[in-house]
Amino acid sequence: MTAETTALPLTAGRWALDPFHSSVGFSIRHLGVSKVRGRFAELEAELVVGETLDESTITATVSVASIDTGNADRDAHVIASDLLDVEKRPTMTFRSTRLRGEGEDWFLDGELTIGEVTKPITFEVEFGGIGDVFDGSRHAGFEANGEIRRSDYGINFGAGEALLGNVVKIQLDVQFVEPK
Repeated sequence: MTAETTALPLTAGRWALDPFHSSVGFSIRHLGVSKVRGRFAELEAELVVGETLDESTITATVSVASIDTGNADRDAHVIASDLLDVEKRPTMTFRSTRLRGEGEDWFLDGELTIGEVTKPITFEVEFGGIGDVFDGSRHAGFEANGEIRRSDYGINFGAGEALLGNVVKIQLDVQFVEPK
């Protein structure tokens, strides 16, 4: 059996995001000497588990204006027109194109759209398992890590690596609720 036809260890159907136990984080180098870390507070996502990996998909949308780096002045600058430009790029969207792997090595391939630019991205995925909640629902947890180059999306503030790094590392910790 190939990875493409392997069934996931999850119930088939539409799994809803548990927004209270999910987060989208990022880090980027500043001045080449340290990293600035932050998160996006507003995330919508849906996991559709099919009978096989090929029939399984995930979609997600992040509100760019929901950025939180722990510094309100910096956040205001990041969403301004010379950096993320929330007027032009109000959301980031992800659409999976393929889930592959087996054992403990999983990868989620997809397309990330920021503004009018869509580029491929691959996330390394760790399946955290399934847990029962006191209300009778079951949750599945995942951690995913990937990276993009901001210049690929036309985000060129601080040209070069001296002020602000080009590579943005993305960290996702998400829980989805099993369909009833």
